[in-house]
Amino acid sequence: MTPDALQQAFTPDRWPALLLGETGTGKEVVAREIYGRNPQGPFVTVDCSSLVGPLMESELFGHLKGAFTGAVSNKKGMFEIADGGTLFLDEIGNVSLATQAKLLRVVQEREFRAVGDTRTQVTNIRLITATNKDLQAMVADGSFREDLYYRINIFPIQLPPLRERREDIPALADHFMAMLSREYGRRPKSFDASALVLLQQYPWPGNVRELRNLVERLMIMVPGDRVVAADLASL
Repeated sequence: MTPDALQQAFTPDRWPALLLGETGTGKEVVAREIYGRNPQGPFVTVDCSSLVGPLMESELFGHLKGAFTGAVSNKKGMFEIADGGTLFLDEIGNVSLATQAKLLRVVQEREFRAVGDTRTQVTNIRLITATNKDLQAMVADGSFREDLYYRINIFPIQLPPLRERREDIPALADHFMAMLSREYGRRPKSFDASALVLLQQYPWPGNVRELRNLVERLMIMVPGDRVVAADLASL
């Protein structure tokens, strides 16, 4: 999807978007870019891979005091916190079928209930989801709801792995160096041509995230103002 199409798809309304790609390809970065094109309300992120069962539903929908063991007070869920803004559900392929059914209701009806509550709450959010899994295959084997898949797949965006866009590596390396140098309060380092050749030859199994981490290490560890091929011995 081109930048112009991205603008047309996400600025006028709050249609769902589904970001697809390997781990580390920058799905959250793209989600924030979509939000930044029309930054209304908060931007709220939920990592669906780190929560299971009641914890997931509590995180998404909130809960009332005493709703389950350990619920010692009322808690707002992310759908309530993100109301009027954007909710980014990362790794939605890890959500259980039971929670998928409740997500479907929110996507279709824009309403939900907190765990242990009988009252219905209304939410107005832009939903962006992401996964590194093959949701179509999961639909086929019954581990992901077909109706939810079609509801969140209004605007799919496939993020290619870094090994398939090697021409972007020099610009990305310079971008991360400039960004991290500001964060650390240091002078940015430049990349020698020999270093860029090695960066473009490396397969990058960790994708953009791995490149960022390497640039951060180079900025800290390389003593001079220029990164050369010898500094990349760890690749």
